[in-house]
Order: sequence, then structure tokens, then C-alpha cells
Amino acid sequence: MAKVILKNVSKSFGKTQVVKNIDLEIKDKEFCVLVGPSGCGKTTTLRMVAGLEEITSGEIYIDDTLVNDQAPKDRDIAMVFQSYALYPHMTVYDNMAFGLKLKGYPKEEIKERVEKAAEQLEITKLLQRLPKELSGGQKQRVAVGRCIVRKPKVFLFDEPLSNLDAKLRVQMRAELKKLHQRLQTTIIYVTHDQIEAMTMGDKIVVMKDGIIHQAADPITVYYKPTDKFIAGFIGTPPMNFMECTVIKRDGKIYLDEGTFAVTPKEEIVDKLEAYINKKVILGIRPEDIYDRFYYSKARTEGKTLMATIEIVEPVGSEKYLFLTTGKNTFTSRVEAQNKAEVNQDIEVVFDMKKAHVFDKETEKTIS
Repeated sequence: MAKVILKNVSKSFGKTQVVKNIDLEIKDKEFCVLVGPSGCGKTTTLRMVAGLEEITSGEIYIDDTLVNDQAPKDRDIAMVFQSYALYPHMTVYDNMAFGLKLKGYPKEEIKERVEKAAEQLEITKLLQRLPKELSGGQKQRVAVGRCIVRKPKVFLFDEPLSNLDAKLRVQMRAELKKLHQRLQTTIIYVTHDQIEAMTMGDKIVVMKDGIIHQAADPITVYYKPTDKFIAGFIGTPPMNFMECTVIKRDGKIYLDEGTFAVTPKEEIVDKLEAYINKKVILGIRPEDIYDRFYYSKARTEGKTLMATIEIVEPVGSEKYLFLTTGKNTFTSRVEAQNKAEVNQDIEVVFDMKKAHVFDKETEKTIS
């Protein structure tokens, strides 16, 4: 297999720059997910790696070979599209074998490769069917199988699960991850779904407006986001944000929201000295906000506050409480047995060791 390196890669359509000087290294056998909102440049980046889009500037290497001027067929890559792109008049077998036939492989080798791929994907019984006789999940497997038989250096997936229903998407996520573990291939996968990114990727590359905001493993991206955009984009429900003023009282630093004040974690206290009397953004995830009544730890000064419940949303094993302080609204994720009711005033606890503080102007994490 192969590593993929992008050096200072940009892409412009006329005067509009859609990918801006990105640098990225994808290791051999790594499952790398490009994730971000629509229009962030992730699919364009994938298509540049594939050779389907000409880069405006920069360099792309596959297995240490500069591929800027190589045609897609010469890059030894295989791509699975959102639409599956199967030939409707060909059987599953012929769809999977087509690329090998064009390259002049012997019939016996083609048969061996197709049957092995079909077995791996559990579609052996479908080989003589036409695409119109397949479900969405089966079509997706055939599209993957067509790539597997070619034994490429790099697999490229462009939102391959977006046409599937929610239950099947969960199933196919797991199957693609297992397939990667079996094949030990380099995979670059594009999605706008942050849950797909978190569950599938060895590395997550978060993009916005053509720029890479962070590239790291899922745990790092979730717990140590480099800016407010990543903190809000990754995680369900999303992180809560509240504007606060940094104040100093009795020798202690506080984040004053207006209706409450909390103490930041010790690691950033020194850095917040430069922000005294300035606005910052406090960020805290719903699972790090507890109902004080059910919170077993002792009350800690500077971390508790009163809020009113506006909405209670049961989701099976847990509940989402939509709360307001009168100035800000935020969400708490609590246990299913929580007896909270709408319009009830409750005391909540912020786990400030897990909270984040962002510079209001740059939106970068203060850490």
C-alpha cells in the first residue's frame, strides 16, 4: 500500500479559491477521514488526489511519487462514489470484473479476484444479479468490491453511505471498518457526518472554507479541539458556548457569564491573566453538565449554578435537558432516570476540568 502526502495544495475555480494551501500526510494503511460542512473543500481535495481535478498549485505524492501530472488511471487508486456508479446493464460479476478486463487480465485471474472479493463482502449470491435487483446496501458493497479486485495502493470514498437509511449506515460503517482491518489498505474517506468520522477514522481531518483546522486522532479532536469551530462541529449534541467576562476577585480568576461565575481549570489560569475584563467564550459539552441532585461529588465553589428547564427530550438510555440561565441557553445530557420536568429550576454542576475557553476574536482555544 502507500502513504499520501499533500504539500501546500490549492485549488481555485476562476477567482474563487476553494482549497487553500493545505498540508497533509496520510500514513500507509491509515484510515483518514476528511470531514466538514458542505462547501468546505473536502470532496475537491479527494478529487485532486484521484486526479479528477487538476490542482492549481502545490504537490501531491502517492507512495513517494509525484503524481501532479499523472492521469487518474496511472495513480493506482480506486474510488467509490456516492452514487455507486454501477453499469445498469451488467451483472454484479461483470461490474466487478470490468476494470480488470480493460487491463487485459487473464479470465481465470479475474474470476479468482472477483470471487474472493465477493466472499469478503458477502455478496457471492448476488454475482449474477443486475444492479436494479439490489438494495442500496448491496449496491454499495458491489461498488467497494469493484475497487477491491483491482488491489490499488489507495482507496478513495466520497460519501458512500449518504444514500442509505440510518440503520443501514450504522451497519455499513462497521463493515467498512472491518474491511479496512482485513485488507490493511490506505483509505481516504470523505463525509459531512461527524459521527461517521469519529467511529471510522484513525485520523480525522476537519475542514472549513478550504482550510484544515485540525488533523488528529478522534480522541484528540474531541477532547482537545484547537478552535471553537471544531469544538462545536464534533460531538452530538454539540458543545455549549457562552460569552463570559474574565474577572479577578479576591485573587482568583472567574469566568463571569452575568448570571453566574465559574472558576476555570488551573492549567489556563495564568494565560487568562491577559484577558482580565475582556470577553472570552466558555465551551462545555452536554455530558459535562450534571444535575446537582444526582451528582454524588461534594459541591465545589465556582462550579454550580441555577438554571430553568425549557425542554426535556428523552432519547432512550438518556435525556437531554435544554436549560436557560435567562441570558444563555445550553444542553445537558443526563441519565434516563432523571425526574426533571419543564419549567423546573434546578442546580447544575459544570465539570470545569473538561471545559474549554476560546479567544473571542480568533476563536482559538486558550490552553
